[in-house]
Amino acid sequence: MKVSDIYKNGGKSLSFEIFPPKKDAELNNIDDTLDVLCELRPDFISVTFGAGGSCNCNKTIELARKIKDRYHVEPVVHLTCLHYNKKEIDEFAGVLKEAGIENILALRGDIRADIPEKDDFSYASDMVSYLKGKYDFCILGACYPETHPESENVVDEIKHLKKKVNSGTEVLLSQLFFDNNLFYDFKERCSIADIDVPIIPGIMPVVKATQIKRMVSMCHASFPERFQKIVDRYESNKEALFDAGMSYALSQIIDLLVSDTDGIHLYTMNNPQIARRICEGIRNIV
Repeated sequence: MKVSDIYKNGGKSLSFEIFPPKKDAELNNIDDTLDVLCELRPDFISVTFGAGGSCNCNKTIELARKIKDRYHVEPVVHLTCLHYNKKEIDEFAGVLKEAGIENILALRGDIRADIPEKDDFSYASDMVSYLKGKYDFCILGACYPETHPESENVVDEIKHLKKKVNSGTEVLLSQLFFDNNLFYDFKERCSIADIDVPIIPGIMPVVKATQIKRMVSMCHASFPERFQKIVDRYESNKEALFDAGMSYALSQIIDLLVSDTDGIHLYTMNNPQIARRICEGIRNIV
């Protein structure tokens, strides 16, 4: 099933993101996580992608196959393009097509000193155009309510996002944020620019102090005062921070749902307890 079909008749989605374990020995252990996540009946699960390496040794594809074949949940495979050429992207596309995987989250990928960049794709929109010209995948894309760290300004951000959608991106998944007003303002800017595809907010419950510092550094997400008070109060109390972080994320999600968003995309960090707690909290709301 293509993810875009969910929204054609006004449907809403609940989805999760997971990442492949770094060590081969841990790949089998993720079954416990998948058992819980798939029991919660998400509409799809996206699987993150690490640049470098061929499709034959790619854990993302291996994990996506397991999600589809064993658990009968639609996987969305992240695919980056900055470090691959057209031939290599064709190899990935062929493997995905053979596996019956219909959904790709098309990303540029991060600039990395340890992996050389290639010349065929400079932006995600370049890969979207290429894939749409040759294959029948549903293409999802990323969006940034607080703008991408490399964007010059908000206008530049919307301009590039519009190009991505015009290239064939059918659904947008947002980067994490902690202030819903930022997301609502972003959606308004998209509406003004005639970006009319479903925009799914991405929520990450922050339940560890180390996670907070890493996310701020990587994603440049801002903390509203209400959230900062939680961090300041409970940073050294692991159990309290977990409960407070989950409650904050749940309040975000409820507000988004009653504001008629197209769905919720939950960054689980491979922690099934997070997904279960959120789903229990919104069981009678969705």
